[in-house]
Amino acid sequence: MRNFLLVLVLFYTHLGYSQYTTQQIENINSTLTKLHEQAMFNGVVLIAQDGKALYKKAFGIANIQTQESLTPNSSFNLASVSKQFVAMMTMILKEQGKLQFDDKVKKHLPNFPYDKITIRQLLTHTSGLPEYFDLATQYTNTLDTLNNEKLVKLLTDLKPELEFESGSEWEYCNTGYALLASIIEKVSSMKIEDFFSKYITQPLHLTNTFVYSLNIKSPLSLKTQRAYGFERQNGRNYPNDLTRFDGIVGDGNIYSSVEDLLIYEQALYTNKLVSKETLQEAFIPVKLKKGETYNYGFGWEISDDEETLSHTGSWVGFENYIERNITKKTTVIILSNGTNDIAIDLVNTILSGKKPKIPTTQLIRNVKLIDGTGSVARKADVRLKDDKIWEIGNLTTFSNEENVDGQGFVLSPGFIDTHSHHFGGLTKVPEAIPAVSQGITTIVIGQDGSSYPMDTLKKFIKKRPIAVNIATYTGHSTLRSETMGAKSLYRTAKPSEIEKMKILLKKELEKGSFGLATGLEYESAFFSNREEVLQLAQVVAENGGRYMSHIRSEDINLDDAIDEIIEIGRKTKIPVQISHIKIAKKDQLGKSPQLLARLQKARAEGINITADCYPYDFWNSTLRVLFPNRDYTNPISAEFAVNQLFDPERSVLVRFAPNKSYAGKTITAIAKERNEKPSQTLMNLIAIAADFEEKNPNFNEGIEAIMGKSMDEADVANFLRWSHTNICSDGSSSGHPRGHGTFTKILGRYVREQKLMPLETAIYKMTGLSAENLGISDRGIIANGNFADLVLFNPDTVIDNANIQDGKALSTGIERVWVNGQIVYQSQKATGKYSGILIKKQSNSDE
Repeated sequence: MRNFLLVLVLFYTHLGYSQYTTQQIENINSTLTKLHEQAMFNGVVLIAQDGKALYKKAFGIANIQTQESLTPNSSFNLASVSKQFVAMMTMILKEQGKLQFDDKVKKHLPNFPYDKITIRQLLTHTSGLPEYFDLATQYTNTLDTLNNEKLVKLLTDLKPELEFESGSEWEYCNTGYALLASIIEKVSSMKIEDFFSKYITQPLHLTNTFVYSLNIKSPLSLKTQRAYGFERQNGRNYPNDLTRFDGIVGDGNIYSSVEDLLIYEQALYTNKLVSKETLQEAFIPVKLKKGETYNYGFGWEISDDEETLSHTGSWVGFENYIERNITKKTTVIILSNGTNDIAIDLVNTILSGKKPKIPTTQLIRNVKLIDGTGSVARKADVRLKDDKIWEIGNLTTFSNEENVDGQGFVLSPGFIDTHSHHFGGLTKVPEAIPAVSQGITTIVIGQDGSSYPMDTLKKFIKKRPIAVNIATYTGHSTLRSETMGAKSLYRTAKPSEIEKMKILLKKELEKGSFGLATGLEYESAFFSNREEVLQLAQVVAENGGRYMSHIRSEDINLDDAIDEIIEIGRKTKIPVQISHIKIAKKDQLGKSPQLLARLQKARAEGINITADCYPYDFWNSTLRVLFPNRDYTNPISAEFAVNQLFDPERSVLVRFAPNKSYAGKTITAIAKERNEKPSQTLMNLIAIAADFEEKNPNFNEGIEAIMGKSMDEADVANFLRWSHTNICSDGSSSGHPRGHGTFTKILGRYVREQKLMPLETAIYKMTGLSAENLGISDRGIIANGNFADLVLFNPDTVIDNANIQDGKALSTGIERVWVNGQIVYQSQKATGKYSGILIKKQSNSDE
């Protein structure tokens, strides 16, 4: 039968009878077949021309418990496609002289608490009534099956405020159609199922069309073709059918088949049910009070050219669609009971002459899943659909599906580097090897107060695709430079300048910046005062952003710096994060417990303060940070730096443009070479670098940088263990080994070797907690619907190999890395896939 129907289609199309080509129909058949094979479509599709079926085919089952197959006669809960039938019954009553479209609802339902709402406004969704789902959820309990009578009483008792003045706006409203059902029963003095049968199904000889709800007592067993809704969850089918709201009739709960719907739809070209004059009112866009119109009639959506009438229907497991082109005389009907509406979009895409994009699935099987929540690892398979995670569990491979054997390795979310400087290397290496080779799939930039505009980043990725995701904060120092000028940063900002900064910041936040990032220890921001930062942070609060800071001091003024970020969190009530938390003064080493207790106390007060941290006891920065008072020629300050702020014997000059031979040497070694004390060498190096900068104003690379040894390993461990600390690298594509090895060092040395924390906790601190501290809800956890940023690694071998001598050595043990569903790294090399995107701050509506 099915093959015959397809042959019939080809016959009609070859004769030129059909509006659709042979290729289009073949594409629809192959697309639906593939969707069904991949568990993305379960339903029946009918395409007709002048009432003759060009394509009619059923895919899948009507009942997951009996495994009964669907047929073209199967009756589906039409959900909102039911509305056209309710509108038709209203029109029939109008022709019987029992009501008028502009009657007040109160005329027929005397207890209805709104005097001005009309039947026409119920039909056209212009009544302003609130959704009954919301009212019932709030004011009834889960044991209470709702029905139309209870709904009217709910409105009468509560009289909720209208969403807008009746007739002034359009807003889809199921409540209106439920009320129409009550009016139909009241005016006709018949139960709605009886009226429906007498005036619609019997005259049209519809054998698979009926009204059914939890409050209708006719035995459903008589309706042998009834399809039951279900949904697929993690490879298994579960019932998804009627709920306690399904005692209501009117907005849904009319059942029909594709064959009956075609008969009904064709009857709309005749006078079998109502006159053409009455019916025409259903196809006219509703006119609002101010004169504008909206393309909706009586239970039908209307195209701009008024040639196409359509409606969707979505409820529990049902996803339905009907479309009729009254000029071309074509009909498209799609009924699904499998909780998936993708077939509707793809069929319409093909019929409009476009190429459909069928989702691509990928199965990652045989893995030890650590999902990023901190939960215990478990054995599972993970299926991806395009760029997202679709299913998790014991899964079976689809036909011709790409699959990856995880060999029992760990599959975790991609690591999110909340403080990164890797962006600078993406121009030359868009494969992002330093990041992805250690499992990083998202880098967060704009740190330490220096950022790029959102528009610049957007253009950059469009021009040169990259293999890693980017998110950004707006840099405080960048705002100061744009507002005050690069040579005027060594002072506090004027009120007028702060106002300009606030305007610039607001624009960036509106474009998707995650918030404000400050580098208060650096000269470009050091001379700002608290008030300046606080005013900018208030703009962030007003725009739903966050605050992250390389605090004003990590050594001699650490207490004041911590007090400042806590004050910002307290006054603005936004989340605040300390960048790469550390203690860098020798006589304060070992005091991490006291610092963490202070942060925990702030959290107990309601201040959402968090931190990120990298697993090294030496930092990477400019020589100038070793002079907290910015007195670079003061011998006393230089001596203090040598004795308290870093160890010159273990601190290596990474880069020194004026004399490249110094790179890779310790400060002590350079001092011996220069026949100076380390403190004198420190001052001289800063002076030489400043002179070089003045003589080379267009020098684009960093002039000097040092890897300074000044932290205590026990403090680093304590900071890493704090429950609100996530992992970051603060790394770049060159220099400090953290740029290539942060995350693998955690996994290999801190977890496997030192057992500082369980593997699940470490992964959480690299993924789920990182996402939480950034305000990202769709990454960082392996969960259905989240983006497929993933890392497959061998927990027994994963290790960092980068060190001071070879800062670019790649990690080992990272087997594969997915970014937005595409493998960007495997077998220790890039795959040539560039699937990274610019991640924007999620608004409340996005979340």
